[in-house]
Amino acid sequence: MGTVGKAIFLLEQFSTEQPEYGLSDLAQKVSFDKATTRRLLVSLAEHGMVEQDAETRRYRLGPGVSRLARIREWHFPLQKMCAPFVRDLARETGETVHLSEYSAGTLLTVQVELSARANRVNVDVGQPLPLHGTASGIAFLTCARPEITKACFEGRMEAFTRFTHTSRDALEKAVNAARARGYSRGDQGFEEGVASVAAPILNTDGIAIGTLAVASPMSRIDAETTERYGRLTMQAAEAIACQLNGGAA
Repeated sequence: MGTVGKAIFLLEQFSTEQPEYGLSDLAQKVSFDKATTRRLLVSLAEHGMVEQDAETRRYRLGPGVSRLARIREWHFPLQKMCAPFVRDLARETGETVHLSEYSAGTLLTVQVELSARANRVNVDVGQPLPLHGTASGIAFLTCARPEITKACFEGRMEAFTRFTHTSRDALEKAVNAARARGYSRGDQGFEEGVASVAAPILNTDGIAIGTLAVASPMSRIDAETTERYGRLTMQAAEAIACQLNGGAA
């Protein structure tokens, strides 16, 4: 892994659940020595990508990250534009709805509307979703660019649960089935006890740029409910694509 890759890898460790790290903890998490980790953090701090608390000496994401995010959101307002659709779908289904965007070989969760129910699926903003192991990933692969699909099918497929698709044949079968029905179904592939449906969000060329998904506990899911959620998710994803593409779905 090159220097740039290592620096990005450090940034990717920060999350809503772990917004700050001490130097030793971060070095241990990424398996870098402390000297390398400190050098990378100093360089990132010089560009505002991280900052260090003066009292605790712990590191957190800096204002430079927010600046870049605002620039991207200004020119590519996916999250802002999709917010009403995400809320409406969550209200219609009563379940957790999450929006994801493709980024560097994975799907990155950019918006979440949690279910109001006590027994619900929790998804975090910023959470990466593997293409082979989630309903979102399978939906994305139905309309992904050929080079992305090829890399996924030929790459290593980690088993997150005993239900995860870990072979090319199994994944291709799931993708083809999702493409035929217009939405994907995920049964415990990423987390046991969780069922999901997802649909791709397409650009004007018919290429997937992200996905919309509904996630719920398996205890509330049957074939009829799955079909209903799938249809609603597909309709919402199509409406998002229509608005993103200026009326051209």
